[in-house]
Amino acid sequence: MQPAETIYIDEDTVGCDGGGGALGHPLVYLTLAPLGHVDCPYCGRHYVQTEAGKAAGGGHGH
Repeated sequence: MQPAETIYIDEDTVGCDGGGGALGHPLVYLTLAPLGHVDCPYCGRHYVQTEAGKAAGGGHGH
């Protein structure tokens, strides 16, 4: 089994569908706050918020 993919993003919320079109999973929205990272419960992708995203208030202008 391959290790989970790590994806770096500027936002504090991410939508994950597992990629791969029909081979993915239902779209779920995940919040990276307050830790700055989150794992998708379906596919295990690991999302990490970049320092630039944290400094910008999550990319939403907070």
